[in-house]
Amino acid sequence: MTFVFLLSTASLSALTGREIMQKASDSIEAASTHSLVNLKLIDKNNSVSTRIIEMFGKKNSKSESLSLIIFHSPASVKNTRFLSVENNGRGNDQWIYLPALKKVRRIAAGEGNKSFMGTDLTYDDMGARNIEDDIHNLTGEKKVDGRNCYVVESVPQNGIKSQYSKRVSYVDKERMVPLKMELFDKDGKLLKIMIMGNVKNIQGHWTPLSTSMENVQEKHKTIITITKIVYDEKLPDGIFTTRFLQSGRL
Repeated sequence: MTFVFLLSTASLSALTGREIMQKASDSIEAASTHSLVNLKLIDKNNSVSTRIIEMFGKKNSKSESLSLIIFHSPASVKNTRFLSVENNGRGNDQWIYLPALKKVRRIAAGEGNKSFMGTDLTYDDMGARNIEDDIHNLTGEKKVDGRNCYVVESVPQNGIKSQYSKRVSYVDKERMVPLKMELFDKDGKLLKIMIMGNVKNIQGHWTPLSTSMENVQEKHKTIITITKIVYDEKLPDGIFTTRFLQSGRL
């Protein structure tokens, strides 16, 4: 028994940075996700504004990620809809429907680093990122919120565009879910800190129900709270189209 334990421990500690990030991605892999989310935006003067959104996600037949976000409140952004479609081998396709203009607008590639609806997330943050887009190096281990974590540094592969020069992820060794991420700007300076908490096992998926994204340079923070989430729900393909984005109807 001792020999078996030592073998399993050695195997676990021999994980590469890429393998750790793949396991972290796999831990939340599901046929689909459907969630209700509360967004709280806090500026440098501690002024607070809120958003309530509904999120849908699934994979298509090519295993590419599809995601749809619908804003329910406040009234100023109600019925704003956002669609992101992953394209293996090239950038994501993204569109946004703005009710005030009553039209769908395509997000240009050059807009990827712009704020998504006033949050500390950018349009690029809202799209899927392939594990193969980065070089992942295991640099050590640290504790986050009392839990042992792998520390993995990820830098973009040559020729792969990214708004960040590197990402440092702290991945829970037991649950294989990221608990913290540090994002650095093109000059190598710390730009954002993401903290994931209130991790619960939901339908077999370790899910952070609370996430904060703080832009330390702008002194602005977005707190993301999942109030309801369902995995593996059957979602119609039709909602992941620009036609649905425009009309809000199948």
